Amino acid sequence: MPVFWFALSQAPVIDWANASLIFIILHLLVYPSSNGYNSYMDKDTGSIGGIEKPLPVHKELFYVSVAMDMLALLLSSLLGWAILVGVGVYIIASRLYSYRGVRLKQYPVAGYLTVIICQGALVYFIVSNSVSDVLVWKEEWLPAIVTSLLIGGTYPLTQVYQHRQDLEDGVITLSYKLGVRGTFIFCGIILFVALLLLTLYFIRVNQWWSLVAYGLAMLPVAFYFTSWFLKVERDPGSANFKNLMKMNYLASVCSSIAFIGILIINRTG
Repeated sequence: MPVFWFALSQAPVIDWANASLIFIILHLLVYPSSNGYNSYMDKDTGSIGGIEKPLPVHKELFYVSVAMDMLALLLSSLLGWAILVGVGVYIIASRLYSYRGVRLKQYPVAGYLTVIICQGALVYFIVSNSVSDVLVWKEEWLPAIVTSLLIGGTYPLTQVYQHRQDLEDGVITLSYKLGVRGTFIFCGIILFVALLLLTLYFIRVNQWWSLVAYGLAMLPVAFYFTSWFLKVERDPGSANFKNLMKMNYLASVCSSIAFIGILIINRTG
């Protein structure tokens, strides 16, 4: 959702009907379907994603995810061929990520890149092209890259508590390769680079107030990330589901507030 609000905040003009439609397509169809399909393929019994105790999955979950994908593609066609292709690419990539016959998630680098490109830059372009016909592609690449880096600086953290479960399923994640401590350091570096590029972008487009708004809104996230890392340094067991969920919710809420604030600033300023 933060990627959606960021893309919306940077659109030169906004077709609010299209914005509402792409919001529904992504958040009520594409994302839930992707999570459902992944759950069907993994059949997890331990904590995964935002669910501490996942329920057993059945064949119906697969059929529902396919139906949701078909509806998402049908609605995407109303927004033009570019959006249809973008949503289609996202769906295919998410399936290749989870499907047992390919299973990109089992490869640390390929799985990582699939997630950050699709959930970051690809979604940014999908939303941007949905809500506005007045796009300057040269200026769209930098914020799109920033969104991928923001995803890339948090996604490995979602894997720090499930290394054993992933290994039992034949999945070697980037977080496992880096180790718990290395995952935190890696994510910190990626987020720092993302912040630098975001600062550069806001300066280039003369959005100083946006830079200030984002910085202030993300202070709680920076504080929690640092304190969590220090806890993990003292006790590796602190890299658990409960602390991860706190980090996820805090980051999602704060970044959404930041980009909604920027959207308001840019629309009323």
